Amino acid sequence: MSLFSLAFDTGNRRQLSGLPGHVTKALGATISVWVLYSATLSRLDVLSIIISFYSTMLALSFLYIAPTSAPETTPRRSDWLLSGISLIVGSYFLWNADVIAERITLFDPLSLYDSWAATSIILLTIEAMRRSVGLGLTAIVLLFIAYNLFGHFIPGAFGHGHIEMAHFLDVSIFTTDGLFGVPLKVASTYAFLFVLFGSALERCRGSEFFFDLASALTGKTAGGPAKIAVISSGLYGTISGSPTSDVVTTGAITIPIMKRLGYKASFAGGVEVAASTGGSLLPPVMGAAAFIMAEYTGIPYRDIALAAIIPAILFYLPIYLQVHLRAVKTGLKGLRPDEIPGLRKTLSNGWLFILPLIAISWGLLEGYTPAYSAVYGLVVVLLVSTCKSITRLSFSAIYEILAVAAARMIPVVGACAAAGLVIGGITMTGLASKFSFLVFTIAGDNLYMSVIVAAVVTILLGLGMPTPSAYILAAVLISPVLYDLGLPTLPAQFFLFYFAVMSALTPPVAVAAYAASAIANCNPLEIAVNAVKISIGAFVVPFAFLFNNALLLDGSPLDIAVSFCFACLGLASLAIAVEAYMFRPLSKPIVGCLAGLGILMLVPIWQVSACAAAIASLIFLRAFSSSRERLKSQT
Repeated sequence: MSLFSLAFDTGNRRQLSGLPGHVTKALGATISVWVLYSATLSRLDVLSIIISFYSTMLALSFLYIAPTSAPETTPRRSDWLLSGISLIVGSYFLWNADVIAERITLFDPLSLYDSWAATSIILLTIEAMRRSVGLGLTAIVLLFIAYNLFGHFIPGAFGHGHIEMAHFLDVSIFTTDGLFGVPLKVASTYAFLFVLFGSALERCRGSEFFFDLASALTGKTAGGPAKIAVISSGLYGTISGSPTSDVVTTGAITIPIMKRLGYKASFAGGVEVAASTGGSLLPPVMGAAAFIMAEYTGIPYRDIALAAIIPAILFYLPIYLQVHLRAVKTGLKGLRPDEIPGLRKTLSNGWLFILPLIAISWGLLEGYTPAYSAVYGLVVVLLVSTCKSITRLSFSAIYEILAVAAARMIPVVGACAAAGLVIGGITMTGLASKFSFLVFTIAGDNLYMSVIVAAVVTILLGLGMPTPSAYILAAVLISPVLYDLGLPTLPAQFFLFYFAVMSALTPPVAVAAYAASAIANCNPLEIAVNAVKISIGAFVVPFAFLFNNALLLDGSPLDIAVSFCFACLGLASLAIAVEAYMFRPLSKPIVGCLAGLGILMLVPIWQVSACAAAIASLIFLRAFSSSRERLKSQT
């Protein structure tokens, strides 16, 4: 097993039956009902909600996920024991929630029971994390813990004062800067509710409608299957918020079709990985990391979702164009007519599934919290399901949805718990300020060099990590650098969020590529390289909106429209340059020229963008006319 594979090696997800199956389903359904209740009707304090949620999810994770990757069908005795200890420790914290909320950090001493409970929950968290999200993230958390406890032995700027074990436990567990902080708060509310919404929509065949809609719209065109992958993965991704889950779900259909029609396995996998990764950037549902951004910065999620509209379009535009150019260049056709559902029939059968997304968007625009908006969307899904017998949900189906949602949340909760422990460690050691010093040492006070370093570091921090953990690490460590450079909060945070998402497809670790490799039967590194090529324009987009906030809908309508048009032309030029094809193969000088012009069109100086657009337009027209002349000469 390679080192990269080892980083993603998680415990086997058990297919439980009999008594263990009934217990885990009941526990999962109970968690789902509790989250719904606490988000809408409960007056319980936030800390108690987080503690009760997390301890129960811990118990569930030990029953669902085996300690090794070997197939298992029933929990071991040790798993039942760990599950029981999780509930006991959680009960202790829940019983003392008021005391924890009122205590003064580092002033009120920890009792012996406090220390034992805190140590136990950290150890339980590490084991659950190892099973659910793999050794890579677990190793990072252990590294931070070691740095907290033994960093005083490190000489120089990155050393810190001696931290006693009691100090470490106090900050990590008994404050909102540690385990029971922002990431788990998001997991226990917004993130869980949207996963529940997605599970319900999928059970009602909503995901089938989105796939059929993508097929009806693009199936006949050149490279139809790849375009179906781009559109359906984006639509499914905005529901799931997980690139890996998206790849497994939609890629199981699109990748084999692409291979059958002539696409190389590495390219087919790359298309699916790139498109699935972008789902986390597509509003109205953008996954746990976006909710963490809202909670961490205090910016309403509605504003984040609105700001994400243009960047999401700019992410998918060059991918779609590259897929089209590759298909035309290699002569790949679309699907056969008998393989394509009719558009009118598709809309007639499934247009109601658009209503839940409209309900969520309406809730956010009206100023309701993401939690309430998700509940509104869930209610609309349940109402829509009653309209046809094939989608109607029985009580057992609803029970199954509740249980499945909790099971799907296990890796997300593991990632959020890891992020909480890391935040606690950074808070104790002052690592964020030291990191800022390091970036300024590398880049000086040069704004452009500093943001390039910030982008590279964000991707490196995200290698092998779930997006929520990658983003929160970047937000804590790197955002102070961007603030010191005078960049506004939303553009700076969205910049980090964007690159945290992109780390899922960036080699050598590329989490989503490993998910696609099993389906495409291809080396994950080859898939990751193709995914980067396909989404190369997307790596430029964050720099564009960081320096031109009109692309985040911050500006006059004219500024927004002009900036958007120039950005579209610029990214189209980059896509054409990457494929080296536009009506005909392009020479290397033309490719280099188009790439440079594409970058210039993203510069926030309209005179520069206009000149670049004019030159690029002349190249487009020249290529088009020469292509027409060649076709005439051939006929």
